[in-house]
Amino acid sequence: MTSTEKMLVLLGLLVLAIVPGCSQGPQELTPPAVLRSPYDSSRGEVVFAVAPLANESGTTVFQPDRVTDALVQAVSEVEGITCLPLNRSLAVMRGMGLRELRSPREVSALADALGVDGLIVGTITAYDPYDPPTLGLTLALHAGPISGSGSLNIDELRGSVTDPDAPDAQRYLESPIATVSKVYAARNHAVQIDIRNYAEGRSDPSAPRGWQTYMASMPLYTEFVTHATVGRLLDEERLRLARARRPESSR
Repeated sequence: MTSTEKMLVLLGLLVLAIVPGCSQGPQELTPPAVLRSPYDSSRGEVVFAVAPLANESGTTVFQPDRVTDALVQAVSEVEGITCLPLNRSLAVMRGMGLRELRSPREVSALADALGVDGLIVGTITAYDPYDPPTLGLTLALHAGPISGSGSLNIDELRGSVTDPDAPDAQRYLESPIATVSKVYAARNHAVQIDIRNYAEGRSDPSAPRGWQTYMASMPLYTEFVTHATVGRLLDEERLRLARARRPESSR
């Protein structure tokens, strides 16, 4: 085989290698799964706020504010719910002389000062950034003041009252209307399945790590965990609302 023939063969192989890649066209885009509000949007805008998370993980190798920032972002992405910026909550707390929330009365006072429909208070229960990472959160949703916008149906909120003799101005704020506590350990295969589902539409599947990128980066893993925990909290709230409506539907 002459050098010219060899050159033609090499060019042919190069064309065969390029053509299939060109014929694939642009990568198909997949919309990511999103969280949706459990509330009736016809009642008006629902506004939440997030208090700074307390660190009960037993480690100080991280900044809890960064996890709180991710939580605010996760709540902000819920369709049908607006979340106040963390700086707003911190500024109001500073004005009230509060560094952290230590009692139901302080939770009530902050929710009232912010004028929100719901206030999320929580703690970081576990934090391990090393591969495979672990992050645990406990979140509690407190209803806002009764004098608020009315986006959360007060009749439905009565389903969460445990003490019927409590003063009207306090009984909705003394205890949370929904709570969730979960530790997400990335070594757990069920958690990995959740990560893979979350990554769909949010990451490039052709990237070297693909969906596993969310386990290789603690900020990305925190993003996943806050999204998943907020989803569980909304599921609990959706269940509570369904129970509150049940007596009405049976009449």
